[in-house]
Formats: sequence, C-alpha cells, structure tokens
Amino acid sequence: MTQRRVFLAACLLALLAACQTKQAEPLPPGTVVLALGDSLTAGYGLAPEQAWPALLAEKTGWQVVNGGVSGDRTSDALARLPALLDEHAPKLVLVTLGGNDMLRRLPEEQTRSNLVRILELARSRDARPVLLATPRPSVAGALFQNLSAPPFYAEIARERKVPLIDAAVPEVLSDPELKLDQLHPNAEGHRALAAKAFDALRQLGYVRPN
Repeated sequence: MTQRRVFLAACLLALLAACQTKQAEPLPPGTVVLALGDSLTAGYGLAPEQAWPALLAEKTGWQVVNGGVSGDRTSDALARLPALLDEHAPKLVLVTLGGNDMLRRLPEEQTRSNLVRILELARSRDARPVLLATPRPSVAGALFQNLSAPPFYAEIARERKVPLIDAAVPEVLSDPELKLDQLHPNAEGHRALAAKAFDALRQLGYVRPN
C-alpha cells in the first residue's frame, strides 16, 4: 500500500471514530485533567509553564496535571497511571504516547495493547480518555514537512469509541519553525499545540462555548 493510501485510510478511520463518538459534556473551570505523555507533554527543554498542558490550563481554567515524563514508552506510562489516578482523580485524561515506542521500533501490537489498557484504565476510574496521535518518525516526512500519525491511532479510537485528536502533534512537528530539535516542539510549538488541542477539545464538547 502506498504512503498516500495509508494516509487516506487513516483519515477515513479518524472520521469514522469521530462520527461514533458522542458529543461530550463541557468540563467547568477547576476540573482536574491529566495530560499523560512523554517529552512532548513534559515540555522537554522548556520551563514547566511553557509546556502545552500549562498553556491549556490557562485557556480552559482547568487544573491540568502534567503527567509527562521524557523518554517514557507506553509501558512506562501504563505503569505510572494507577498512582496518578489515585492522587489526582482526573475527570479527563489526555493520552499523548507512542513516539518513543516507534523510535525504539517496539512491536506495534505491544504499543496498541498498552494504549488500549491506558484508555480502559482511565475509564475504569470514571475519567474520560482522549487520544492524541503522535507522528511516526520519518526523515522524508520531516524533510517535506509532512509528518503523519500511523493508522493504529485511528483504529484504536474507532474500536474503543474514544475521541481522537489526530492532527495537532503531527502538524506542529512538521513545521521546522515550531521545533526545538528534530523530535521536540519549542516554546512557540507548545503554544501552537495548546491552541490546537483547545480547538479540538472545544469541537468535541469538553470546552464550554463562548
């Protein structure tokens, strides 16, 4: 299958996932939200207040807990999640993981399984999970500023009926002006990512309309 056909298939799956996901109830200011992720969430190379979870908190009024740890694989985040849920009792969990699995060329089935377990664990604690897709590392994608997420994110979202924010991270990491290095957003990139996440969450219904 060509790269274009893979991309079109992923877009179709994302559209189907969106159609099958019910509009969410808005979350009021003060709601605890957990951003679970790796260096893309932790804000590698930046001050904590420059990372997109802190910026999203400013936009929404939510208490966004930055649960990002640089270098984390999906298995690492899965192991950390129960303690985070116990400590913070979030109402929403934003899951931005998989990049380090792909960098280390771990089996895709293992990554998928861990992501599904993360989503289901969040649900079991009365938290609503949202999946943010991470682009597959690609020299050609970086060169042509066209990174895209692999189809398994859309497949998981469709199968588990979980909202998917598929374009935010790939779009930011495709723009060299928004990058600190080949793998991480700079401060402007985190501002862009926070804005894209905010817009997507508003479309999903989590953010109260103005």
